[in-house]
Amino acid sequence: MIIAVDSSVLIASLIGNDSSHKTSVSLLEKHKPYVLRHALLETFSTLTGGKLGFRMSADQATELIQESILPWVKTVDLDDAELIETMSISQNRGVRGGAIYDFIHLRAAHKVGAKRFYTKDVNDFKSIQRNGDPEIFHP
Repeated sequence: MIIAVDSSVLIASLIGNDSSHKTSVSLLEKHKPYVLRHALLETFSTLTGGKLGFRMSADQATELIQESILPWVKTVDLDDAELIETMSISQNRGVRGGAIYDFIHLRAAHKVGAKRFYTKDVNDFKSIQRNGDPEIFHP
């Protein structure tokens, strides 16, 4: 089964005391999920920005992503036409402001044919999910 994950799952896989750590690691190891390439930047931002209660150096975060994330995922992007289409249908989904970033994750998952999308932000994604989108799950 094709699955996709967002940056919250990537981060949980890296942080040993995260409540979803074990299941997130398992998702990566067992499924080699798809991830929007932008999620690598979100992960970097979280690791270096202090949101977790600590700050890694850019070099440490880069090395961690390169060694502990990239071997376990497949990346996907949306091209210009796909981004424009995503923006054009956003109003019908109730997507405004920063929710566009969640929506592009969901659209990328749909693009690769993912049946399941894993995130720690289930409610945010369920609010924009429609028929034909991957099912949303917590890791």
